[in-house]
Amino acid sequence: MAVLFILILGLLASNVAIATTTPSREIRSLNRHSFPPGFIFGSASAAYQYEGAAFEEDRGPSIWDTFTHKSPDKISDHSTGDVAVDQYHRYKEDVKIMKDIGLDSYRFSISWPRILPKGKLSGGVNKQGIEYYNHLINELLANGLKPFVTLFHWDTPQALDDEYSSFLSPEIVKDFADYADICFREFGDRVKHWITLNEPNIFSVGGYAKGNAPNRCSAWQELNCTTGDSSTEPYLVGHNLIKSHAAAVKLYKTKYQETQKGIIGITVASHWFVPYSTSIQDLNAAKRSLDFLYGWFMDPVVFGDYPRSMSSIVGRRLPKFTKEESMAIKGSFDFIGLNYYTAFYSSQLPAANITHPSYLTDSLATTRSDRNGVLIGQQTGSSWLHVYPKGFEKLLLYTKNKYKNPVIYITENGVSDVNNDNLTLKQALHDTMRMDYYSRHLYFLKLAIEEGVKVKGYFAWSLLDNFEWKSGYTVRFGIVYIDYKDGLKRYPKLSARWNEFQDYAEICFEAFGDRVEHWITLNEPWTRCSGGYSSGKFAPDRFRLATNQFHRRRFRSRAIYIGGP
Repeated sequence: MAVLFILILGLLASNVAIATTTPSREIRSLNRHSFPPGFIFGSASAAYQYEGAAFEEDRGPSIWDTFTHKSPDKISDHSTGDVAVDQYHRYKEDVKIMKDIGLDSYRFSISWPRILPKGKLSGGVNKQGIEYYNHLINELLANGLKPFVTLFHWDTPQALDDEYSSFLSPEIVKDFADYADICFREFGDRVKHWITLNEPNIFSVGGYAKGNAPNRCSAWQELNCTTGDSSTEPYLVGHNLIKSHAAAVKLYKTKYQETQKGIIGITVASHWFVPYSTSIQDLNAAKRSLDFLYGWFMDPVVFGDYPRSMSSIVGRRLPKFTKEESMAIKGSFDFIGLNYYTAFYSSQLPAANITHPSYLTDSLATTRSDRNGVLIGQQTGSSWLHVYPKGFEKLLLYTKNKYKNPVIYITENGVSDVNNDNLTLKQALHDTMRMDYYSRHLYFLKLAIEEGVKVKGYFAWSLLDNFEWKSGYTVRFGIVYIDYKDGLKRYPKLSARWNEFQDYAEICFEAFGDRVEHWITLNEPWTRCSGGYSSGKFAPDRFRLATNQFHRRRFRSRAIYIGGP
């Protein structure tokens, strides 16, 4: 049993309303067996957001170290990931938490500058970094947890950015392949699931059009970027990321896969886009929104080239693959990792920005979270994240139908609340909104699987509250609470406590016991046992034939006489 921490008990223990599009009875009937045999439940993390130990044991700086220290005003609370949630020193404690919750797997990323402090082989390999990840992987396996390992989760070595502007240069392809080679060689005997890149689309846009690390964008945007060009750099970075991915996959498949018996893929994030109106213009705008965010990376790895809409609109600013590159990129995955959080309305942009072209407007679509003042879904702790679980199913079906029905792992799905210092610990742990979010998204995930989408696993974002990039520590995504004021102590939230009836009862006592003075554990258990498992009259309709028809009639009569459900 694993992380269906919100299905059996979550909604019963909460007073959160369920949207009419998500039948509450069907949610309550979900359990581990609602998903295919072998389905994996886990949680996800990233090195910079979790590890800390930023300047320990010869780790080199990443672009996020530089960004948070040189541009603190760009982080909501001026914080850094120097310590983060200190998983580097507390990994055994965190693995125990995962085991206690009942997870099957842990998705984490390896810090490139912790393995190669200078980003490349010529700068030396950090043996202490390799030792740390060996310890983490071994601890996971010793506790029955499968490691899912991401090679790149945004923490580019600063040395490579200083030397040749990192992903703006094709030189990065070889250095990334060398780094991947070390990881495959050192850890591949135990790691059977590899992810080359996490959300390369979000990284390319955030870092090169919105002024996140490495703090590049066009000057006219007035985002206090160091330099950059939002009309060309996101595409160039994306291009080199795709080639880096393909190089790592080729290396793994030709050198390691046969003996190590693992699989390798890429994780791409996407929102779902709902047409703002029924007009053909808005319908096409929603399609282009998907092309420019999701298809940007999915089309190349499935078909070998960018979406036609991108090529047509972006023109010469969009790099081109050679025939050899296209052949190497096409089909360069065993599975797709998909990250889904939210949805937006999409509408036709009135006109292209000829004066200031940018990736942000090239799709000729504008997105927003409301229509006529009504939000697309419940507001959460993050301004960009609104609860829209139906979009999860729609995105999965879109992937199945457009991209040849690939094997998929949901590598991130989750929701934030605001880090509110005014809450007591008890109040902070009572995260019914998160329970509701997970319940409804898992419901629509199940529907997608029933419709033929080949989803093999689901990873909640995130195990722990952590450093959330530009939001710092102002929002919390974890199913485990981190006390930032008391030594980073870990406290499981309601969303992490699901151990069937015992934990369900404990949740009810804790949540409602200050007002409820009389409790009844079970109602008519005999009726439940006889009617549900002998006569077959009630759910779950399990019935054993009796040879004595009179006895069967008496048995059913008795069940009705004492009240029955």
